[in-house]
Amino acid sequence: MAMGIPTDALADSVDLDFKELEEHWNTYQLSDGTKLKVKLIVRGVKRLNQFEPDGTPVYLINSMNVVRALDIPESVKAKPKKSSMPPV
Repeated sequence: MAMGIPTDALADSVDLDFKELEEHWNTYQLSDGTKLKVKLIVRGVKRLNQFEPDGTPVYLINSMNVVRALDIPESVKAKPKKSSMPPV
């Protein structure tokens, strides 16, 4: 679900540089036997000129999820299709 941000919230925002200290995979076992590995990758950070009630600044994060499916049972897979791209 996308959350709307008031347009004036970005007016006084500050772009922050960052470096990755740790990026971990979260692993989930699905009921159909598939194992999912998911990692959140941060692409950008802004500190808004807004604060939580305790005084903590509010950050806006631009991120993407990387998802890998492993150990997929054959009964769940579809039949392979011919690729529309020629081999390299």
